[in-house]
Amino acid sequence: MDHDAMDLAEARYELVISVDARRSGEYDDVDKQRMRERIYRVLEAAFTHAKVARDAVHMEDRGDGVLLSVAGRIAVTRLLGLWMVEVHENLRDENRGLSVPLGLRVGMHVGPVRHDGRGISGRAVDLACRLADSPLARRLLDAERADLVLVTSQSLYEDVVSSGGKFIEPAHYSSARLELKEGEVTAWFHLPGRPAPEIPTAAPAAPDADRADDVDGVDGVDDARDARDVSDTRGADDAGGVDDAPDVDDARRVDGEDRADAPRAHYTVHGDMSQHSDNVYQQPVHIGRITGDAGRRKG
Repeated sequence: MDHDAMDLAEARYELVISVDARRSGEYDDVDKQRMRERIYRVLEAAFTHAKVARDAVHMEDRGDGVLLSVAGRIAVTRLLGLWMVEVHENLRDENRGLSVPLGLRVGMHVGPVRHDGRGISGRAVDLACRLADSPLARRLLDAERADLVLVTSQSLYEDVVSSGGKFIEPAHYSSARLELKEGEVTAWFHLPGRPAPEIPTAAPAAPDADRADDVDGVDGVDDARDARDVSDTRGADDAGGVDDAPDVDDARRVDGEDRADAPRAHYTVHGDMSQHSDNVYQQPVHIGRITGDAGRRKG
């Protein structure tokens, strides 16, 4: 019997770990080599401290990350617990003094894995990689300014994480639904050393949408008129006489208190209009538009 052929045909039930570096495309060739060296130092030192034998770990280089599988004889709790703690601490040590700290996204899933002369394959491998590369994992790493984010599959959370264990805190994980190429899945997110992360409920607005109302054209600055006066429609009224019917509540308030007997005012406006109520003016004021010769500055 060809035992090697049988081994290739049979899948081994293993823990798959996908490790990706944050924004690796921003590194130049020299810095990318240093980044890769840091990743391997972090991972290999963690295996040593967690007492995981090297022959129990399959490791593949992915350029800007590493793909690993750990033999079933090693308890998964050791990888989720002590090994993750060591990875986090080693990463923090590597980042001390760096102007651009290394950030890692780690995806984990347990499932059938097939080995051949070129590496590993299988749906378990695909899922671990998808989890690490998910947009939500990227967003959390940046939004929380963290060094490391761990993403586990639903089955791994239910089978191992939810029971807890040494250095495993189920309450420090948050779940979210992800749209992957294979379909929608539930994933669990964890930031080592922190409470359960807050999962964003919606994707951030596109830059163009953020600036749609910014008539000043300045990025990141809200238009002052939008914040102060939501009823200012001069541009629309002057251009086409657009009807506008805002509710005006100022006339219903005296000294900060609502007047129940004051009616709510409604207006249909063409052109400029201003409403003034209970104002005290310390100097002469002009209200309204000045037209014709009266509006010209005298020399």
